[in-house]
Amino acid sequence: MKQNQNFTVSVAPMMDWTDRHCRWFHRQLSRHVLLYTEMVVSDAIIHGERDYLLGFHPDEHPVALQIGGSDPVKLAKAARIGADFGYDEINLNVGCPSDRVQAGRFGACLMQEPELVLECFRAMQAAVSVPVTVKCRLGVDDQRVEETLPQFLSTVSESLSSEGCSHFIIHARKAWLKGLSPKENRDVPPLDYDLVREMKVKFPGLEIVLNGGLKTLDAAIDAAGISKQNPQAQTLDGVMLGRAAYHNPWILTDIDSRFYQGEPFRKSREDIALDLIHYAESVQEKERSTKAIIRHIMGLYAGRAGARLWRRSLSENSALGLKPSKSIQLSLE
Repeated sequence: MKQNQNFTVSVAPMMDWTDRHCRWFHRQLSRHVLLYTEMVVSDAIIHGERDYLLGFHPDEHPVALQIGGSDPVKLAKAARIGADFGYDEINLNVGCPSDRVQAGRFGACLMQEPELVLECFRAMQAAVSVPVTVKCRLGVDDQRVEETLPQFLSTVSESLSSEGCSHFIIHARKAWLKGLSPKENRDVPPLDYDLVREMKVKFPGLEIVLNGGLKTLDAAIDAAGISKQNPQAQTLDGVMLGRAAYHNPWILTDIDSRFYQGEPFRKSREDIALDLIHYAESVQEKERSTKAIIRHIMGLYAGRAGARLWRRSLSENSALGLKPSKSIQLSLE
């Protein structure tokens, strides 16, 4: 199925998961899928070790940097630093529900302060030439989201003025800031794809991407309102895959041909494993956290014969202290 070329498929920013090694791996499976970093707090970008926090492989493009914060001045400075590193998009996190994020007055709690989100967005966009986007939830706690979400979008987009945000990624769950852990916030609040689709009808000039609970590309196509009879007609402007892409990354291999008019993916899993060996060899002597490569590729054979053996072998080899390249090589034999 050939989709509208304006339709975007992306892999969500996921804390402790979508680091540079994970993104490099995912890029081998799709040339066009948009990749996101883990959320990086604005203070860390300004004062931290930037090469470690923001560095990425040139092959990762297109890649977006997600920033957390609520101080417009700091966010503008962090966005400028990120743009100077070469990121293709800067994204403001208005969706993370963790206690630490709430204590810093950013993430999902900002759903209650749309005027501040607009101020943050305007400062960030004025600081960079690349697009700035917002990733948000339906709402938080006891908000009547059918009322507060359109109010939030209207305010932050400034009713589609040139200084408002025009691109929103909406995680189709409410966030419960009181009583639920971040893990529970990924599953317990019910999904409401209908409300996200209604926002596109209400705000046709906005680009709206759907996130949350999408387990397959077929499910994503259905949730986005794409017509199989008329693929150019769609309700939403894109979909963002999360844990499904991490645990079963091979689903990314269908993205280029189904959504971007690309050629069918031709490499085998063994080819990708060999590429990973070469990549690990190139980074394991000079970069921190290269052991993370092993956990990121556990799902390479998900759903295939030998998947359990692959995972077990990677785990055992890594536990022995072997370098990532050697762990992968032995697991492939």
